[in-house]
Amino acid sequence: MASPTDPARLVDLVEQLLSTDGPLPIVAAGDPVLRRGTERYDGQLGPALLARLIEAMRLTMHTAPGVGLAAPQVGVPLRIAVLEDPAPVTEEVRLARGRVPQPFRVLVNPSYEPLGAERAAFFEGCLSVPGWQAVVARPARVRLTGEDEHGRSLDEEFTGWPARIVQHETDHLDGTLYLDRAEPRSLSSGQAMAERWSQPTPAEAAAALGFDLPG
Repeated sequence: MASPTDPARLVDLVEQLLSTDGPLPIVAAGDPVLRRGTERYDGQLGPALLARLIEAMRLTMHTAPGVGLAAPQVGVPLRIAVLEDPAPVTEEVRLARGRVPQPFRVLVNPSYEPLGAERAAFFEGCLSVPGWQAVVARPARVRLTGEDEHGRSLDEEFTGWPARIVQHETDHLDGTLYLDRAEPRSLSSGQAMAERWSQPTPAEAAAALGFDLPG
């Protein structure tokens, strides 16, 4: 977890980020802010500034485009993330990956725990690691706890692709990138993904590139 930051400095940082219209710059891998972990949100920004940050993160996520965005990805070391997934996929992909639409939502101070031993492995990407994807095996079902932007408690179970999204975004808040959990031999460029590995599951990629999928 990140060391506590002076609240006034956090406010100044966020105000500066929000001083221009449009999406926020996304921090790329290699920037220490992605590795330091985050500070628990405890009202440091105040309701109005928090709402502005959330709206800017939502715009940034949509513009990228992506299905989730964590505060460190825009340079803010607070335990906040947003997600939304319209799931514009074929029925074959939906069934294989458990990818179903998720409405826009805000996660404040989230944490997750696996429910059961089942794991699912699929290609995963990240807005902070543009141009690359790799296979990550993750718990297929998790319990997410935390709060929403209004301070209301969250305690929900997620499965399939939504479980992958909440794990990916919560990992960001702990200073973990998806590559830390990925199968190294699966690392593929965007071009390779488009030309070779767009199948609903990574089974063909595993056979061709020489890595194991969880049984």
